[in-house]
Amino acid sequence: MSGSHGTPGPLNPRDIVDIDTLLTEDEKAIRATVRQVCDDLVEPHIMQWYEAGDLPAARELAREFGKVGLLGMHLEGYGCAGMSAVDYGLACIELEASDSGIRSLVSVQGSLAMFAIWRWGTEEQKTQWLPAMATGEAIGCFGLTEPDHGSDPGSMRTRAARDGDDWVLTGSKLWITNGSIADVAVIWANAGEEHGGIRGFVVPTDTPGFSAHTLHNKMSLRASVTSELVLDRVRLPGSAVFPEVRGLKGPLSCLSEARYGIVWGALGAARSCLDAATRYAVERTQFGKPLAGFQLTHAKLAAMSTELTLGQLLALHLGRLKDTVGLRPEQVSVGKYNNISKSIEIARTARTILGANGISGEFPVMRHANNLESVLTYEGTHEMHTLVIGQSMTGVAAFR
Repeated sequence: MSGSHGTPGPLNPRDIVDIDTLLTEDEKAIRATVRQVCDDLVEPHIMQWYEAGDLPAARELAREFGKVGLLGMHLEGYGCAGMSAVDYGLACIELEASDSGIRSLVSVQGSLAMFAIWRWGTEEQKTQWLPAMATGEAIGCFGLTEPDHGSDPGSMRTRAARDGDDWVLTGSKLWITNGSIADVAVIWANAGEEHGGIRGFVVPTDTPGFSAHTLHNKMSLRASVTSELVLDRVRLPGSAVFPEVRGLKGPLSCLSEARYGIVWGALGAARSCLDAATRYAVERTQFGKPLAGFQLTHAKLAAMSTELTLGQLLALHLGRLKDTVGLRPEQVSVGKYNNISKSIEIARTARTILGANGISGEFPVMRHANNLESVLTYEGTHEMHTLVIGQSMTGVAAFR
């Protein structure tokens, strides 16, 4: 079976659902470049990595992605490519068409760790870390979620205590992508009201007291490095803290960047599932004719292609807004709320067309479906985005 980027001869569902007529030639070229990189470096190995529950080539992939400007590609300066939000979104689609874990590697590096330093860091922090992160020579992670605190980060238990001119961090973080391969961690900790509440810190991972442990017992995002971080009285100089941002504004601004990429990326997984289901419907014969000859199959394909088209149009609209007037957090929530749920629906429907073969590793559908269950939850659960959208409509918060 061809990979998720493979062209299935004369039949190509992408001719129906793609947004090519709305893209510039430069945007198409960027998309084609990322698609080729994924075809060359990811597709031949992704099922092996997924079955192994690891991404042993993470550092190698990061360096290769860095060569084509994928890491922090939407940031300006410090060796970053300075591309548009739409460019970044198109890249996310192609990365996640291969696997959500691959997109997560790039997203956490660029939209969480790098963006946090780029947006909130000192000039010293930026020049120390961003050029090496842009090339993939340095890997970053983003420590916000804790074992007991996900959707409510304001209740985090990780503490930052002042000790003379130094800071001392104590606590733990869980479900941290890239954690155990990272060279630098952006850690959010509660410094107490007297020091501004939630504060962000740039933590080299070779600092004494810092440790990271890879999590292996995962049924989703298996081709990704997921870790627990432990901070056992990690002593940092005063220069390690982000100097200006205080409270949840810092981490939430980074999450909004990452969510934007997810709005696009999930559609790549959905597209891969639709491609596989369409090919299978034509090739698989039952009761003397191909599955594509049954009206119920047409109904499923039509519904999937329509939802994928609508999701692409929404993502592109948000991307054009982001590149011109900017996006409000609730607009990003609308994108994630819609596109993730529709992508999961497409994956599940595609699985029904493939029947028992839908759970086989020969096809990408079940792998994408499993991955999307994680994408549904991280960077804000479906329920949290529901409440964000509701508050923006009514002016009334309903989080408690």
